[in-house]
Amino acid sequence: MRTQKSLPSVIRWPAAGVGLAAASYAGYAALSWSRYGHVKPPRSVLGQDSLLDHFIPAYEVVDRHAVWVAAPAEITFSAACDLKLHESAIIGALFKGRELMLRAKPEGKARPLGLVAQASAWGWGVLAEIPGREIVFGAVTQPWLANPVFRALPPDEFVAFHEPGYVKIAWTLRADPLRDAHSLVRTETRAAATDPVARAKFRRYWAFLSPGIILIRRIGLRLVKTKAERRVREVGLVEKDLRYEL
Repeated sequence: MRTQKSLPSVIRWPAAGVGLAAASYAGYAALSWSRYGHVKPPRSVLGQDSLLDHFIPAYEVVDRHAVWVAAPAEITFSAACDLKLHESAIIGALFKGRELMLRAKPEGKARPLGLVAQASAWGWGVLAEIPGREIVFGAVTQPWLANPVFRALPPDEFVAFHEPGYVKIAWTLRADPLRDAHSLVRTETRAAATDPVARAKFRRYWAFLSPGIILIRRIGLRLVKTKAERRVREVGLVEKDLRYEL
């Protein structure tokens, strides 16, 4: 009898958790909808990006993330470029969730690529680059489609692009050096629709899917931090071994 009485509570707790998650998601989606088009400038000079300002100075959506890393900027940037997104089960699940929600055709199995190589394979083009420090990707697309096509353009054409029905998106990978061989790894994404129809479609898309998109970026930067700091430890071990041999 005691087991039978406890069953309703066992069922209620998971149901309450699902309900809370759904309510939180709906609340965030509503907030994203209301904030669309009301972008805020970076909080400090360190957050400014002159390369992005050149390619997409006016935008309706911006998403900025930064993580402190106990590694030099060169190592951190290399770890960011080599990041394999599908190494994270959560990121893989988020991609799968988008696929199911939009009824997209699944991608064929392919060898996992580093982030820079993967972005190029998806269709993103490099707009600008500071070797070892920053890379800027850009494309025009219709992200609300189940299987969107990312169309790369030469830098000058990207700036001037205004064909109706599209969204211009530019995003960065960047590592800034800090004191004591530390660094700040950053990513920033900016998006601007080319006409009111595209703006309405993208606003709905962003409100609905931005929680997952933002989570992917946050997890990705945490993975970069872990990889970069591991590389520093590995280099330190190699140097110790070499001194011992000498």
